[in-house]
Amino acid sequence: MSMAARYDEQIVLPRAIRFPIELIPPDGFDEERLETWPRVVGRLEYVEGRLLYLPPCGDEQQEVVTDVVITVGAWVRAHREFVLGTNEAGMRLAGMTRAADAAVWRRELLGPRTGGLRRVPPVLAIEVAAQDELEGALEEKARWYLSVGVSVVWLVLPAARQVVVTTAEGSARFDRGAALPEHAALPGLAPRVDDFFVQVSNE
Repeated sequence: MSMAARYDEQIVLPRAIRFPIELIPPDGFDEERLETWPRVVGRLEYVEGRLLYLPPCGDEQQEVVTDVVITVGAWVRAHREFVLGTNEAGMRLAGMTRAADAAVWRRELLGPRTGGLRRVPPVLAIEVAAQDELEGALEEKARWYLSVGVSVVWLVLPAARQVVVTTAEGSARFDRGAALPEHAALPGLAPRVDDFFVQVSNE
């Protein structure tokens, strides 16, 4: 069987693409029900009535996301009042469906697990930039997070080896060697920027 015969549809793509790509939702699509979403290799978000596709993580982004999860996960293990979500942590807030590379919720605010999207804003949302992802797009997403009740957003920038911390008070950029500021809602969580770039620095 040829590769082409294994797929129902084929799309001819231009040589250069800027993500995310807007998709036409399939028949029966309901943004409230994950089981009606198309199955893709990558990530889908539903933003302002548009179904958006983003490709899978590249190697550098994978390694940085892993370091983020290891670092924040160690803190969560010691602070059981919080829950860490990753693997495109999905949330349905303010009529939109978005996914973070990692996010931290207060356990007491979460209801029973349903296998669906979380309907409560996290305290912390973390985005790790892909190789060709524009910082402006991440900044827009950070503003959305704040608008739906997220307390703090970390934008992790592998190319620059920097982290941008955004709260309602504004944004600040931190370089390697610096520690991120502790937020009152996340006591004791103040990792060093270098903690997020351990694997990509071992070269």
